Amino acid sequence: MKMSHAPILSLPDFEKVFEVDCDASHVGIGAVLSQEGKPVAYFSEKLNDVRSRYSTYDLEFYAIVQALKFWRCYLIQREFVLNTDHEALRFLGSQKNLNKRHAKWVSFLQEYSFHIKHKTGVLNKVADALSRRSHLLITVYPTITSFEFLKDTYASDSDFKDIWEACLNLGTDPSGQFVIHQGFLFKGSRLCISNNSLREQLVQELHGGGLSGHFGQGKTIAMVEEKYFWPHMRKQIAKFVKQCKICQAFKGTSQNSGLYTPLPIPNKPWEDISMDFILGLPVTVRKHDSVFVVVDRFSKMAHFIPCKKTSDASHVADLFFKEIVRLHGIPRTFTSDRDTRFLSHFWRTLWAKLGTSLQFSSAYHPQTDGQTEVVNRSLGNLLRCLAGEKPFQWDLILPQAEFAYNNSVNRTTGKTPFEILYGQSIPHILDRNGLSLPSKISAEALETFDHIKSVQQQVLEKLRISNDKYKAAADKHRREVVFKEGDMVMAYFRRQRFPVGTFGKLSRKKFGPFRILRKLGTNAYLLDLPNTVGTSPIFNVSDLSLYEGNTGDSVDLETLPLSTPSLNQDDLIEEIVDIKTTKTRHGEHQKFLVKWSNRPLIDCTWIDAAELQKRNLELYKRVAKVFSSGDENSPPGGN
Repeated sequence: MKMSHAPILSLPDFEKVFEVDCDASHVGIGAVLSQEGKPVAYFSEKLNDVRSRYSTYDLEFYAIVQALKFWRCYLIQREFVLNTDHEALRFLGSQKNLNKRHAKWVSFLQEYSFHIKHKTGVLNKVADALSRRSHLLITVYPTITSFEFLKDTYASDSDFKDIWEACLNLGTDPSGQFVIHQGFLFKGSRLCISNNSLREQLVQELHGGGLSGHFGQGKTIAMVEEKYFWPHMRKQIAKFVKQCKICQAFKGTSQNSGLYTPLPIPNKPWEDISMDFILGLPVTVRKHDSVFVVVDRFSKMAHFIPCKKTSDASHVADLFFKEIVRLHGIPRTFTSDRDTRFLSHFWRTLWAKLGTSLQFSSAYHPQTDGQTEVVNRSLGNLLRCLAGEKPFQWDLILPQAEFAYNNSVNRTTGKTPFEILYGQSIPHILDRNGLSLPSKISAEALETFDHIKSVQQQVLEKLRISNDKYKAAADKHRREVVFKEGDMVMAYFRRQRFPVGTFGKLSRKKFGPFRILRKLGTNAYLLDLPNTVGTSPIFNVSDLSLYEGNTGDSVDLETLPLSTPSLNQDDLIEEIVDIKTTKTRHGEHQKFLVKWSNRPLIDCTWIDAAELQKRNLELYKRVAKVFSSGDENSPPGGN
């Protein structure tokens, strides 16, 4: 990516006098080197915490010192003019009592020959701007230049060389779907990507990039297919998403359960909305521990607003006006659960004055407002994938999660919420590629009112079809999953497997890959966990999923939970589930995986021979007899 901006700098002329304009704020310092009013160079520096607490005098003084250091090669051998908007700096040379910092700076300035002039802030605009926040400095135009090499690849590419040749000779291919424009090959409005590493880079960007949210196969395929084309792309994208390590580690399993009871279908965007709260999130530095979720029932657009669990109805109303009403106006109806925030006298009185009615979900029937339940699950997956190992900063990435959600294709409507609301797709960073599509393709990107109404009419029809389908659908039951010995799986670690106080709602959900050693009973498996993991290696089948990827991938040991089930002295051993032998420089030692009486399988624990002898001498003797006979592969069982 390259950056370009408009201002043109003058070349320095060493026959003319240089002028240095300096300014400072508690955010940063800035300076301009100029000649005859034309800029030659710019300088700015962001201040650290210590310097940001300097006095105004020290800040302005520091700006001068840093600017002269930066342009030493221009200024050291000639006299120049130093402009500052701080009047006191005119008397630098006449100060009597100097502290250590000022003495050091004055000593440095004595190397230069200059004349100080006072320049008011009104006239010192450029340096003043450079010392302010960086996003006000320049206009930046990002352009992605990595697509240029594609022009030279089509002629020899195994997927496109025949089509390329036909387009060169005939203007298009026999099917009439492909066209060459500005040296690039397009299929309709989609750019053709030759067989190279760019394909995987594009999928990675649209699946897990900064403006994406690690969505599933369907949404990722839709996002890639909207702008790009290559043969068999759906299969390749599905495989990529299936093998995404972040998705496998941080996403939970989903199951459709319960009948869907639809609410009346709205007629236009932001006429009917649903609201909910996600509670119990890690407390951030900004003291947020909840998310206020507002979803438009027509376009499926969502807004994610950080808040606190203790927020009362008045504060929630303020958030709603600030984040929703200012963008979309007052909705006609609300759908929410029976939360005290919405039942408070203030809340009901406020909306009654506006002529708005509250519409509540049926008690104990979350499917009535299933829309927010689905959005909440999606947001949970988004935050886990985007926050990664920094779950206490989730509120900082909420805007990123909101953009990713609203820019993804909704399964019900078949379009993104942005497209439904605005009639067109929102620009992505990959759209800044410098390409302009052929005119006949660009004409498809209609921005007229008629086009928006057409899109919304299609959505309305799809909502009706979807509602009819869900209303007629029955419960979907789980299918039986059977793993084989040697399969590599991801294991879901439940709360009780974590040390007390370390499990959070945004904690990593799955760990692995681990190898299955064998099946235990009808629905449990013994996994080959590292010795450092202080939890039972036995997992229920519902907590396991087949690992997609290289079977040689290693486990991130640092992130694994280390809690061990607490045992009592009177806990009885029910049976020995497994035995393993470890070798050290002192010889071989056996460890025993034991099932404790009145405890579930997940509390199975590895103990050594001494602990086994202490707790159950009779069982220890039987074990010793097995090892002395050489048949150590079959556990001796329980009491």
